[in-house]
Parts: sequence; C-alpha cells; structure tokens
Amino acid sequence: MLRREGWPGNHKGVYRLSCLEGLSVRSQVRRKRVSALRPCCQAPRRPLRKGVWTRMSDSLANGQRFRHLTLVDNMSRESPAIAVDRSLTGHRVVAILERLAAQRGLPQVLQVDNGPECSSQALAAWAPRRGVKLAFSRPGTPTDNPFIEAFNGRVRQECLDQQWFYSLDEARRCLEDWRRDYNTIRPHTALGNQTPAAFAAAWQEQQANREIG
Repeated sequence: MLRREGWPGNHKGVYRLSCLEGLSVRSQVRRKRVSALRPCCQAPRRPLRKGVWTRMSDSLANGQRFRHLTLVDNMSRESPAIAVDRSLTGHRVVAILERLAAQRGLPQVLQVDNGPECSSQALAAWAPRRGVKLAFSRPGTPTDNPFIEAFNGRVRQECLDQQWFYSLDEARRCLEDWRRDYNTIRPHTALGNQTPAAFAAAWQEQQANREIG
C-alpha cells in the first residue's frame, strides 16, 4: 500500500517502524493438531457463484453481548455485508439477504454453518424460492469454510480486539468502516495485489467484453 502511494522503502523498514510504534498485531500461537484427510473444495470460477455466511459474537463495554453475521464471496474475497444486532433471527437474515439481492444479486450457493440463524425455517423456505442452494458445513470442521475463517480472524484481530464499543450503533459504524477498507483499499495477495472490489469489477468488465466480442 505504501508503494502504491509513492513512498520508498521495503518491508524491513516498515516492520521496524511498526515495532517501534507498537502497531504490530499480536499473533496467536497455533496448537498442533492431528493431521487428517480434508475434503477437496472446488474453487469457484466467477463472483456470486458461492458465498459463505457465518456468525460471530462479541460484547459491548457494559458487558452486553451482540451478534454479527459476516458474508464473503469465495472468489473475489469481497464482503458484501456485516450484519450487527443483539439477536439475529431467521427473518432478520432473510431481510438482509433480500436487501443484498436488490443491490448486487444473490450467490447460487450459500455455504452456512449449523447455527440457529442459518438453520431456521424462514431461511429454509426463502432459499428455494430465490433459487439459492444452502450448503451446510460439517459440525466441528472449520476447514470447510477456509475463506470465511480467515476473514473472521482479521475482523477479530484488526477491529473487534482493538477497541471498546459503547453502543450497537458504534459497533455497526466501526465494522462497516473496516469492511469498506477491506473491500476497496487493502490489496489481497491471492488476487494479484488487487483489492476485492477492483478484482470483482475487472472480472465483470472482462466478461462483458467477451459477450460483446
């Protein structure tokens, strides 16, 4: 990002300055687990082909808990929405998806966990009506959703663990600002150092040129 803005230097100097200013994000020590065969996930070939939706929880400064759902596109790594509320029922999830459908469309496959929000009757009745297939991950296997797990780890380290929230509105504003920065400013190495929004726009432009040609 510094090179893109015209600042000289290399990663060693940036790392040294970040350590002096105390800007480094503390990394968690990973526990060694028993290796086992993992199912091979088919890579998506275009945006809006497969999306992943999962849930997280945190607490305000006064100790009150709140929930938030994160949605990520498996190919472009773009996050269309992060929904925050004290409780997220199935009808609330359906309303959020309908709003996203009017803005940018719906994925053909929506991979979800086994939480009450995702396994509700409201979502089960909505999905076939809108032509969306619900794919439930296996219980206790976060490796089924590697993209959303990596995204949630960044949300936890870079936003939730860095500040206190005194109200739900403040939590919504901070998470929305972080989501926009992730989509439009931060380059992603898996996308050729493009931002997720730029990658999705370039792919759509390429597909439009192919149809015209």
